[in-house]
Amino acid sequence: MNEEAISVFDMFKIGVGPSSSHTLGPWRAAQTFTASLEKLDKLNRVVSLEILLYGSLAKTGVGHGTDIAVQLGLSGEDPVTFDVNAIDARIADIKAMNKLLLAGRHEIDFTPSDDIEFLFSESLPYHPNALSFLVKLDNGETISETYYSIGGGFVKKEGEENGDGKIMQLPFPINTSNELLHWCRTTGMSIHEVVLENENAWRPEAATRAGLLNIWRVMKECIYRGAHTDGYLPGGLQVKRRAPALNKKLLKGATFSGYEEWSAAIKAGGSQFQYILDWVSCFALAVNEENASFGRVVTAPTNGAAGVIPAVLQYYISFCDGDSEQKIIDFLLTASEVGSIFKKGATISAAMGGCQAEIGVSSAMAAAALTEAMGGSQRQALMAAEIAMEHHLGMTCDPIGGLVQIPCIERNTMGAIKAITASQLALQSTPDFAKVSLDGVIKTMWDTALDMNSKYKETSDGGLAVNVPISLSEC
Repeated sequence: MNEEAISVFDMFKIGVGPSSSHTLGPWRAAQTFTASLEKLDKLNRVVSLEILLYGSLAKTGVGHGTDIAVQLGLSGEDPVTFDVNAIDARIADIKAMNKLLLAGRHEIDFTPSDDIEFLFSESLPYHPNALSFLVKLDNGETISETYYSIGGGFVKKEGEENGDGKIMQLPFPINTSNELLHWCRTTGMSIHEVVLENENAWRPEAATRAGLLNIWRVMKECIYRGAHTDGYLPGGLQVKRRAPALNKKLLKGATFSGYEEWSAAIKAGGSQFQYILDWVSCFALAVNEENASFGRVVTAPTNGAAGVIPAVLQYYISFCDGDSEQKIIDFLLTASEVGSIFKKGATISAAMGGCQAEIGVSSAMAAAALTEAMGGSQRQALMAAEIAMEHHLGMTCDPIGGLVQIPCIERNTMGAIKAITASQLALQSTPDFAKVSLDGVIKTMWDTALDMNSKYKETSDGGLAVNVPISLSEC
């Protein structure tokens, strides 16, 4: 049977912060649009370009760098490889010269302040994260395309049936946790084994393994970089990075060079509860402080929630004997499948469902992965995912100043700790006696998302965003 298939590399995307739906998605949409013009053989005929940002993309677009991402995408740059240290200089050049090099090869007049329009009071019906590209050609012809950034870096073009999801035949089609459990029972395989068999429909197993290790490489480099980069976050809130000071305090003068020696120093520091708890917080803070600084991160499943899974995985490596390539691969496979089930049954977009759709989902993903990694059964892993999400239900998205900083960064620490707690509860429980299923909590999450007031869905129109009197000097 044919299903909309979501790969592990759809759930885990390498990109640039601070937001998967407001930065990475619009960046990808811009790339797709220029590719569309090239396919029509009309790229070199463009004389003017206008970008319209609607709804949530308009209201928090500046804080999330949507305008920056769109310009880089239109310029032909790729978020996986573009040097994040060059972002400011590139955007400054476009602004100073009032020129944009479409797809890296066709120069047009372009004034960002005039040609990027933030439509704060307009929203398109399909999804709050919408943007349109309008171009005029040298013969007077106009072309327009609209895209929706639907969460986690997934993009859907208006008029197309599917976004980034693929329609293909998988050996084990899965849309719900019950279907996943069915395949585990039928085959006797663990969750990660079922997922790997499905991944084999896309590519050779060796390529999947190599790709997952590359995902972990980016995650651990982000943790290490964030734990050793001091200063203040950009955007005007003057939020001081906390991970470096916490890292230094916990290491108590230990010396090291690079991630491997640093990780070894962490392991050598002991196993007291408070010590471990502080490190989990440090790992999550490090990632999301990098994310807030336009650093390179992995959507897991989003940028705003990018710190939860790396923090829990680093916890597993540092304190639970998880330091092997195979265990890391298995962890990521299991986490990705839980995330894809949430995406199919609800949403991973805060603009659609509030922060429960981001931190809540990431916590559920991490909880399931950790439970299976610690020897739990498939049912215990899914039970852990349910517990983690159950205690994120109703969480709103209300970023102060439209920045992915307050309360977003601290929420990653809480999501990671909840994932570990949920895993421990599941490992000490019998799923036969559970009253709530994972599918039940996913439906509840979606119902809650539909009922949630729109001002709590990544608009900065409610909650902390309007009740904390902080002056933004740069936003």
